[in-house]
Amino acid sequence: MLNKEGKIKIMNFKNLLEQKNALCDKVNELCLAAENEERALNAEEIEKINGKLAEIRSIEESIKIEEERRAIELGKGKKGEKEQLADKEKFEIEKRAFDELIRKDVLQYHEERADVNMTFGDNGAVVPTSIANKIIETVKDVCPIFQLATVYTIGGTLSFPVYDESDGKIQCAYKDEFNELESTSGKFTNVELKGFLAGVLTKISVSLVNNSAFDVAGYVISKMATAVGEFLEQELLLGEADKLKGIVNSKNIVTTAAAAITADELIDLQSAIKKRFRGQGRFILNPKTLNALRKLKDNDGKYLLNPDIRTGFGYTLLGSPVEESDAMPAMEAGKMAIAFGDFSGLYVKFTEQLELQVLREKYATQHAIGVVGWIEVDSKIVEPQKIAILKMKA
Repeated sequence: MLNKEGKIKIMNFKNLLEQKNALCDKVNELCLAAENEERALNAEEIEKINGKLAEIRSIEESIKIEEERRAIELGKGKKGEKEQLADKEKFEIEKRAFDELIRKDVLQYHEERADVNMTFGDNGAVVPTSIANKIIETVKDVCPIFQLATVYTIGGTLSFPVYDESDGKIQCAYKDEFNELESTSGKFTNVELKGFLAGVLTKISVSLVNNSAFDVAGYVISKMATAVGEFLEQELLLGEADKLKGIVNSKNIVTTAAAAITADELIDLQSAIKKRFRGQGRFILNPKTLNALRKLKDNDGKYLLNPDIRTGFGYTLLGSPVEESDAMPAMEAGKMAIAFGDFSGLYVKFTEQLELQVLREKYATQHAIGVVGWIEVDSKIVEPQKIAILKMKA
């Protein structure tokens, strides 16, 4: 897309998705309000709904363009044209079947098409393969840290050996003849990734479901992807006691000398990672912290933070891309304000088989339908040498 000056404008995928979801929520609220009052929609409400549906369709087109741009940028478009068309057709078929399941509680379309991979688990949960994949792909766009981490999409407990040289390492040293060499080495420890259940619920007005102009399946997909993405962003960055461990659990910490961040401390943070890992390194910080760093200058009066269209979303700092996240703490006393490193050092176990279930009777008294999704996930830092944290002075 081009702005008024004729320059390329990069769209913020997360913002587009949030705008779409907000509009869908408003349409849903208007329908639910009328249903709760046991009345039909009035002319003003119908006009509002139609206007918002038009906005939703416009945003969906922008999202589609942005998805295609990102696919090319990230090399996802390496599949042949026939394969890409086949994947797209399969998704559209399964989406129609899922839409039918939500609207009518039947799988007639599924039964007529042998190529629809729509199955039921033992607990009655429906598992639409390409829809689950679409949600996961959208999660990656909404949550950059998930895309940057090393992700394992398998079940069971995973165990990784971790070599720790913090208390000692293998060393080469001078020795005179006939004198014994001393044995020095690091230690191996195990890091296990298990699995913690997390669920997300979307409620939809029955009136909205009965509106053929409204993309019910698309609404469920985007709402769930956004919710899962925001949950993972929070957990993979900050973690929670006895649950997922985020990147702020890194023991490689640089502490600021005062309540503000200096250019020298940013250099120290970057230097805390060995040179061989800096090539894939990037900064993750809160937008408020980014705003403060935008004012930092070097000795020549040049800004340290430079806009760079190649990064997709804006800036480079000391030659490394910058990612913003609302989940990261701001520059408050004692907080982990900035993360730097190659975040493939964070390992994530994410069970790819996303389970979706349509709940009708549970919300029947509200004249609504619920769609619940379950994921199983765990995370820990397995390669600690790749990640460093800047902590604000207490």
